[in-house]
Amino acid sequence: MEIFKILTFSTTLLLLLSPAFGKTASKAASPPSLSPTPAPAPAPDFVNLTDLLTVAGPFHTFLGYLQSTKVLDTFQNQANNTEEGITIFVPKDGAFSSLKKPSLSKLTPDQLKQVILFHALPHFYALADFKNLSQSSASTPTFAGGDYSLNFTDDSGSIHINSGWSKTKVSSAVHSTNPVAVYQVDKVLLPEAIFGTDIPPTPAPSPAPEIAPAADSPDAKSADTKSSKSSSPSSSPDTAASHRIIFSLGNFVVVISMAIMVLFL
Repeated sequence: MEIFKILTFSTTLLLLLSPAFGKTASKAASPPSLSPTPAPAPAPDFVNLTDLLTVAGPFHTFLGYLQSTKVLDTFQNQANNTEEGITIFVPKDGAFSSLKKPSLSKLTPDQLKQVILFHALPHFYALADFKNLSQSSASTPTFAGGDYSLNFTDDSGSIHINSGWSKTKVSSAVHSTNPVAVYQVDKVLLPEAIFGTDIPPTPAPSPAPEIAPAADSPDAKSADTKSSKSSSPSSSPDTAASHRIIFSLGNFVVVISMAIMVLFL
């Protein structure tokens, strides 16, 4: 009996000291493993408007106006930091070079900025969305706000734009992925709010005043000489007429005298 107790105690002690039993016990005691936390989704790639317009051009003139008027910062912020997105209508360089009248060079800095803001909508529109805009009776507001709005017409998939002063159409889609849409147009969009009124022309330089020559100058002397000759009585028509009348009376007297002499002879 004592030998059995000793064997049982020894066997239990060996099991407790064995590595396999320790691993089994540790596994049983460890808490259940949790599923790993999913990695955050990568941030969307922002469209750099400067790079896009530089590569996709030629849009150098429009890009230059965007930079000089600081409108580029407004458009880039709308594309990167809002959920609405942006739609930009970009004229090619040839559209600006063919623009003879009216000329953008006569605009004030504020008017030029409004014209550039007029080329974008504060919302992303795919090409298919313009069909709904064309069916709306209301004009579509632009970044310029106020009375600066555009009207769209969908003619069998061809998008026509009416700015109130100029009419053009979308000739190609440069980029159309939410939140940025860039469409090429054939003409510069001119707002009626600016060009619908007469822009005062640049005043012409006033002519230089005419200075009369001095009294003792050669020009003044020659002018006096001409005026004195023109007013001379020898050339007047009244004097010549009086001479002709006196000559005619003398002839008449001679004829009468000769007739009387013939009668008495």
